[in-house]
Amino acid sequence: MAIVTLDLFGEPSGGLILSEGAVVLRGFALPVDVPLLTALGTVVARAPFRHMVTPGGFTMSVAMSNCGAAGWVTDRRGYRYDAIDPDSGQPWPALPAIFADLARRAATAAGFDGFEPDACLINRYQPGTRLTLHQDKNERDYTAPIVSVSLGLPAVFLWGGSARGDRPRRVPLSHGDVVVWGGPARLTYHGVDTLRAGEPALTGGVRYNLTFRRAL
Repeated sequence: MAIVTLDLFGEPSGGLILSEGAVVLRGFALPVDVPLLTALGTVVARAPFRHMVTPGGFTMSVAMSNCGAAGWVTDRRGYRYDAIDPDSGQPWPALPAIFADLARRAATAAGFDGFEPDACLINRYQPGTRLTLHQDKNERDYTAPIVSVSLGLPAVFLWGGSARGDRPRRVPLSHGDVVVWGGPARLTYHGVDTLRAGEPALTGGVRYNLTFRRAL
């Protein structure tokens, strides 16, 4: 694992340490935000956003899509990764090169060398939507980090602990910020507080979140 470059105050250059193994890289995606959004448009043209249903029958307020070798899905049968988009019956769109490159570079900058994502869950948040505290634990191997990219409206990221009931830290995220967590932080509970309205230039009135994983 690489060493994160620290400034005089012990924080990553341009970033914020959340806990051991977790860091916010401020503005890391800004230099490639336009090609990221262009690639995103290509992906969702083939795999449109949809509101998935949890095993308990709850329709999620956040709209989702996927790209890569496998996509995260939820329905009455449970949470899982699947190579096939259940809406189209076709494989999920391939992971765009610009997506994979950003995920690799962010992981390396956060101290996780050699990350090769094979899945990207794409969330679309509209004002009033949120994501409750949860763990990312449907992946087969927890040794790889999670890389999460924020695009569009600012949001409040909720960074909890090892138990759902732990009081979460509230972390403001802006367009272009990237959160990376792994190692001892890999199964930390996290979520997104209710999104507030706004009007960023590149995404209209929504927020997109690209979450890269090593799923298979």
